[in-house]
Amino acid sequence: MTRKILPWLLMASSISAFPLQAKTMTEYDLLVGSYTAGASEGIYRFGFDATTGKLDATPRQVIKSENPSWLTLSKDQRRLYAVNENGPGQTDVVGRVSSFSIDPKTHVVSFINQVESKGEEPTHSSLSNDGRFLFIANYAVKPDPGGVFAVMPVGKDGTLSEVVQTSTHPASNVNPERQASSHVHSAVSSPDGKYVIASDLGADKLFVYAYDGKKTQPLQPATIPSVDLPAGSGPRHLLFSKDGKHAWLTTEMNAQVAVFDYRDGTFKRTQLVDLAKGEGQQQRAAGGLHTSPDGKFLYVANRGAVNELLVFSINQSTGQLKEIQRRSVEGKEPREFSFDPSGHFVLIANQKSNQIVTVRVDPKTGLLGETVQTLDFDSPSDLHFLTSK
Repeated sequence: MTRKILPWLLMASSISAFPLQAKTMTEYDLLVGSYTAGASEGIYRFGFDATTGKLDATPRQVIKSENPSWLTLSKDQRRLYAVNENGPGQTDVVGRVSSFSIDPKTHVVSFINQVESKGEEPTHSSLSNDGRFLFIANYAVKPDPGGVFAVMPVGKDGTLSEVVQTSTHPASNVNPERQASSHVHSAVSSPDGKYVIASDLGADKLFVYAYDGKKTQPLQPATIPSVDLPAGSGPRHLLFSKDGKHAWLTTEMNAQVAVFDYRDGTFKRTQLVDLAKGEGQQQRAAGGLHTSPDGKFLYVANRGAVNELLVFSINQSTGQLKEIQRRSVEGKEPREFSFDPSGHFVLIANQKSNQIVTVRVDPKTGLLGETVQTLDFDSPSDLHFLTSK
């Protein structure tokens, strides 16, 4: 489709900070990652008003970076890490990861350094709980060389060092087009930080690694090294409950959510929830998932042809899900979404319709309400609010 070049994009410089506005308790900064094949130039910092649910029309800062599709914040929000999802057919064919500092008072973002991710199309990253390592999921669309799970040291000042450890996984080959090799889609730490779990779409498995941050190569296969998933399911993103007793996993290719009991590196599946309700394959493309700020509801993106958010109530004892709502995202390909700090709004990055859509949320019922803003933005992919002062 023809991409619309927004006027404020033409003013962007390599690191251009727009005049800062006065902040109140209801005003926050939002970081937006994006794909840069069109008009977008990288990472954007917008002002957000939690009383109205609206983003400023003009960004406060534009940080040039190629395909920063996934953003990872440090716990203190003073460091930002972005995967540069480069690969064959793009201007830069080498997957990379970039590091930035964030000023705690002004939230101005400044570049630190960039290193290779040792794989193609890095699509996800996360920090170890102790902040010593960044875990990189190199998805790699093409089966040769296939996906690579990489481990990258992080300095105390946020500087990234060269990858020190990589892993690949055997493919399931259930789907000959999409599962002929490993395709690592995400990697997250367990709540206690003792394990790292890699979701591999090409393998139909979760791979569990024991973590020891004191070692140069901190990962080794856990006692139970993998978790089998339905054939051809294509695991994508894993999310733990706040108490660490349960976990939810989206499986992209069959559009399901798997529910697990979790304990000390072991997963026991207790439920499989269909997002597509038996509809055709074009309806199936499970994506991001997040709980409400209070942990009572789970929200899941189903892309495909339906492009909707599903809302589930969570049984606090078992972690199991009950569907309570389906709502259109009013766009195409909801790549990611994020709740604002007040918990009254959810912002949706509709990648292929080039918009950020803000929808009102009722925190008590979990239900999604009216759309309060649709902001034109080229290929948004990830959203993170800055709440530190």
